[in-house]
Amino acid sequence: MAIENPSRAELGAMLKKAKRIAVIGLSNNPDRTSYMVSEAMQKAGYEIIPVNPTIDESLGVKAVASLKDIKGPIDIVNVFRRSEQLMDVAKEFAEIDCDIFWAQQGCINEEAYQFLKEKGRTVIMDRCIKVEHALTK
Repeated sequence: MAIENPSRAELGAMLKKAKRIAVIGLSNNPDRTSYMVSEAMQKAGYEIIPVNPTIDESLGVKAVASLKDIKGPIDIVNVFRRSEQLMDVAKEFAEIDCDIFWAQQGCINEEAYQFLKEKGRTVIMDRCIKVEHALTK
């Protein structure tokens, strides 16, 4: 099955509604794409929650080891992991109360896509959240 992302208008509506974004794989290195994208989203007004067991904090926010460690609602889970790791991330995502799984540009995994779609979740793959936010303002 081919991956079918929501329309740009639908992505814009999701981003307008969202407040909290958990970022899996967020680095504390300002030269990394995950940091730059998340910093831009933070400056745009989103609450960013770093999900990375190998760091203490990023963007001035204490990191958590897994999605299950986050207190309160999560609107979007933005994933900065390699495509072959997306299925493991999707399994953890399926265990929390969040509807939107967003895999960054270059990240595609049809098995993870199908797994989450069958659970009624919104799945976005191979799209940069920062670019989509800029295009849908």
